Amino acid sequence: MPEYSDQKALRLHQKVAIITGAANGIGFATAEKFINEGAITIICDINADQVKQAVAKLQASTPNKDQVAGSVMNVTDRAGIDEVIKSVIEKYGRIDVLINNAGITKDARLINMTEEQFDAVIDVNLKGVFNCTQAVVPHMLKAGQGSIVSASSVVGLYGNFGQTNYAATKFGVIGLTMTWAREFGPKGIRVNAVCPGFIETSILASMPEDVLKGIKDRSWLRRLGTPEEMANVYAFLASDESSFINGIALEASGGISL
Repeated sequence: MPEYSDQKALRLHQKVAIITGAANGIGFATAEKFINEGAITIICDINADQVKQAVAKLQASTPNKDQVAGSVMNVTDRAGIDEVIKSVIEKYGRIDVLINNAGITKDARLINMTEEQFDAVIDVNLKGVFNCTQAVVPHMLKAGQGSIVSASSVVGLYGNFGQTNYAATKFGVIGLTMTWAREFGPKGIRVNAVCPGFIETSILASMPEDVLKGIKDRSWLRRLGTPEEMANVYAFLASDESSFINGIALEASGGISL
């Protein structure tokens, strides 16, 4: 963790943040960034072992271990979400930031896609955002402030071959974001979305090199993004530095849609 002469100079000093899908990839990098920026960070993911490992790793590199907590959360299980939110409120008294990062892919061309594949992605990527936000918002409304940032995608801007289900959810997240920005902006709660391009995570690790080269060539920066770069975007939108930003879908893709 960086050393600062004034801890209040940290972007997220003492903000209580919940991050879903935080045990690895972009979610883990975001949790690490938030902790380094002073946030009390609750890592939520569906896999108990991965949550435990992520918390241990972050605590090992953080002077203040109380900044890090973990909860097993399935974003499709509303009762389980409510229990996690209740425990966070009981312990910290508030929730300042919600990062809706959890997501899955089950790709197939439309003619080959099963109903199970379609429903599973909708349930996690779209309804999961609805579930978590609806559970958190009452506490933000009570406090009169908050920042909600949800993971969309460049696929949510222009679609993608073989991703009917995924594209539908990411377009949907933008719709939710713009609607909620109108509903909750007057109450002091900002709602925004991030649209990452192709990011160097385990999801891309199995792709053939020629496919990866094609993806890189489509970016005007000629490379993949990193989880840390996405974490920087999340931290900005969660922080007071973006206090007049509400209802946007911020593309972070190296210009791939140009």
